[in-house]
Amino acid sequence: MGLVVVVLSLIIAGGGWAWGAPQDGLLNPKLRKPPKSEPPGAAVNDPVSKDALKQIALGRQTFRFRTFGDEAFWGGALRLHEAIAGEANGGVGAGVSPADALDLGLKVDVDALPARLRQQLRREEVNLNDPATTIALLQLNAVVGVKGFFTNGTLRAVGITCALCHSTVNNSFAPGIGDRLDGWANRDLNVGAIVAAAPNVQPIAELLGTDQATVRQVLLSWGPGKFDAELLLDGKAFQPDGRSAATLLPPAFGLAGVNLHTWTGWGSVTHWNAFVANIEMNGKGIFYDPRLNNAAQFPIAARAGFGNIRNQPDLVTPHLAALHVYQLALRAPKPPADSFNAAAAARGETLFNGSARCATCHVPPIFTEPGWNLHLPSEIGIDSFQADRSPDRRYRTSPLKGLWTHQKGGFYHDGRFATLLDVINHYNLFFGLGLTDAQKSDLAEYLKSL
Repeated sequence: MGLVVVVLSLIIAGGGWAWGAPQDGLLNPKLRKPPKSEPPGAAVNDPVSKDALKQIALGRQTFRFRTFGDEAFWGGALRLHEAIAGEANGGVGAGVSPADALDLGLKVDVDALPARLRQQLRREEVNLNDPATTIALLQLNAVVGVKGFFTNGTLRAVGITCALCHSTVNNSFAPGIGDRLDGWANRDLNVGAIVAAAPNVQPIAELLGTDQATVRQVLLSWGPGKFDAELLLDGKAFQPDGRSAATLLPPAFGLAGVNLHTWTGWGSVTHWNAFVANIEMNGKGIFYDPRLNNAAQFPIAARAGFGNIRNQPDLVTPHLAALHVYQLALRAPKPPADSFNAAAAARGETLFNGSARCATCHVPPIFTEPGWNLHLPSEIGIDSFQADRSPDRRYRTSPLKGLWTHQKGGFYHDGRFATLLDVINHYNLFFGLGLTDAQKSDLAEYLKSL
């Protein structure tokens, strides 16, 4: 009789193993000891859990406050801090008051405000039209995504962090002032207008091979909630139809299990963090992507050597791991119960997973493809302009969790579809789905419920 047969015979007969109690306990339910229930919080004593919590804490600090040395660019080169301070505070021009900053979509972290200041704000005793108040908020590290650098109380530079574009606040104190919501796309933020306000955009003009007036014209064409990450690579400021080439700011939550990041799938979350920190934020680190050496596709990046950036000391790479862990820990927020029709959403879920064929690409529960989640423009029925600005010339299947948080500004990479119904109509026509108006409405309610 073979060994396998002997083993099976012993198990069926209840004889168990003859080689010691541990094996008996694994195979014989009568001998197996029930597991001890762990008290709440016991997992934090596990080395893996403890390290993960440490990495999350470090990553949060990086996400919110680390500039990677980019103040040398935003402050030293562009002199953006001078425009913020205004002439009355040692800068230039009228300055940027808190009211101006809020109009530009910047946010204020209420938890960074001392209790006395919060009371004064409630009593309207703070001048929100004075740039000096903005400087005071920067000293408190209260402006989300913007960090001030001071010498003897004088603002000498500013830097930006990940949170500038990928955080907002819940408006718990006042519009634009509240608790931080990390990972949320700030669709109020007018990045282009903020950069255009800098006294000196000559470094950008030289990179693009143009003049400062043209740079400002391009920046002001973006509008709220948009940013053109590829402009510094290929110099394409406008789409063929004349619309701005800027794309919507994406959320940075709900990315666990998602392979490729960005609208066109440049790489993983870590790749994009390194790309943005070094090239877009102008931090001082190391970055390697030889695809940017393709002068035909990325003429500006190839000329500038963006495919192989080497800075010493490296202020970026040591922080990428913790930043990655923190971002993957940011789960997509659940929508308020009253923000969608639950009964319609339930019908929409059946359509999503069935005849509407949405789940073919947006696979639950990650709502993108497990694996290489890219598609040719012809596969989704749109033009190739933005796809052609990426190495693989494809569009990524965007994860849909938390879709309700970033409806402002439209849908798709450039906001070409104003509403969810517009998106559904596009696919209904392109794929010939034959959905009725009622089914389209149900599908939209389900998307809002994710």
